[in-house]
Amino acid sequence: MTLPFQEGVPENPYYKGRGAQLNPKNRFLKNEYLQEHAEGIDEWWQADVPTQVMEEHAKTLVNKVDSPDVGMWYSMNPYQGCEHGCIYCYARNAHQFWGLSAGLDFERKIIVKRNAPELLRKFLDNKNWVPKPISLSGNTDCYQPLERKMFITRQLLTVALEYKQPIGIITKNSLVLRDKYILQQMAKDNLVCVYVSITTQQEELRQKMEPRTTTAAQRLKIVKELSDLGIPVGVMTAPMIPGLNDHEMPALLEAAAANGARFAGYTVVRLNDAVKIIFNDWLYKNFPDRADKVWHHIQSLHGGEVNDSNFGRRMRGDGNIADMIRQQFKIHTKRLGMNQERFEFNTSLFERPQIQLKLF
Repeated sequence: MTLPFQEGVPENPYYKGRGAQLNPKNRFLKNEYLQEHAEGIDEWWQADVPTQVMEEHAKTLVNKVDSPDVGMWYSMNPYQGCEHGCIYCYARNAHQFWGLSAGLDFERKIIVKRNAPELLRKFLDNKNWVPKPISLSGNTDCYQPLERKMFITRQLLTVALEYKQPIGIITKNSLVLRDKYILQQMAKDNLVCVYVSITTQQEELRQKMEPRTTTAAQRLKIVKELSDLGIPVGVMTAPMIPGLNDHEMPALLEAAAANGARFAGYTVVRLNDAVKIIFNDWLYKNFPDRADKVWHHIQSLHGGEVNDSNFGRRMRGDGNIADMIRQQFKIHTKRLGMNQERFEFNTSLFERPQIQLKLF
């Protein structure tokens, strides 16, 4: 169908600075507004709008992680939604639980748990809590751009340091360097380990795939600065997308090791639920010359589908391409001396400050 011309609307509208280019249907909503007749709608195409911040007075913060293949016991997420706009992000689907879309809404409507530090303190004060590492964040980036104004992640780290609570961090934002001295104090007691996500060194690809993230060069600077301060650092070369960035794995690992990364991990791309629609739309708009090939490669990772929900296999994939990525990772981490040791969080120092005060 050919849409009628609208004055002021680009011929091929594209939201620069955003990953998703649409808002797919929320599968949890029975009633939604749909744009069916372009000629009757003043804003068939809408210019990008500023990020909207919505505060939630959360009742809980720390969640037990039951998935056996994600490498964490508990997680906490001060933000829902992420302005980074990474097109492949599995966390997009969670936005649907809030009555929003996993597409543009995920990047433009961020839910903030302002009372997160208070909730963490309450959680740690529970006498039934047996100390285990808590990850920041298992869902969206705890150092996304909004953190520069909110300081919620910083407050969470301050509480963790006070209680000697071990924390794992994964981020792709250089804002983590703002809190490097808190992390350094925690690292002295093996209370923290930071993973930096580095997906590509192709700047043009990064701008399309992860539009509001920092550059690969800046992420390597994060690795170096934290490592120089004695903070255990690893990298996640994730996700590997065959036909787009999988060939970069050796160079990414080598650059990370050269800057002090001791650990490394990876996952292959998987497109579950609404992410399948969002990624497919983005892929064919940005890489029409190789979109079919990339899509078929992704299918080859998951038995002909673009997603696999089986624990263990969903993160690593299956088939020839998955095997090549797996072998590549194994060979190069061994060559670079990465993953030669296993980082062990120290849980023995945990204490509840108010209990200590009662002694006096």
